[in-house]
Amino acid sequence: MATLSPYLNFNGNTEEAFNFYKSVFGGEFAILSRFKDMPSNPGTPAMSEIDSEKILHIALPISPGHVIMGTDALESFGQVLTFGDNFSISVSVDSEAEADRIFAGLSADGKIEMPLEKTFWGAYFGMCKDKFNVQWMVNYDYK
Repeated sequence: MATLSPYLNFNGNTEEAFNFYKSVFGGEFAILSRFKDMPSNPGTPAMSEIDSEKILHIALPISPGHVIMGTDALESFGQVLTFGDNFSISVSVDSEAEADRIFAGLSADGKIEMPLEKTFWGAYFGMCKDKFNVQWMVNYDYK
């Protein structure tokens, strides 16, 4: 069965962001590769030392079957990244206590859009933007 894996792009701070997410969810990175790990192509201009240390691909399993992945967008590669409100990541948890813990971690130094609360649809739900301006929805379904 297919799984949803959000892929996040950052302007050079992917490693910082993913270390933050690791502090919230726990676990270990399944993959962490840097641009310097890419094979070089003949005729391709040399990469700066700073860019070579940026994240090419990172994956953090946060629960069975669910992985957050990301990369740094490099201006030297012609990549331009504009952050917007065009996505959210929904996290479903197994208890109110876990919802409280994850929501508190994600919203630290960020902005709470909707506090965690019991909803009319039978869930304990809240929305926030983390300190990297990524939108999150945290949900515990009572059913």
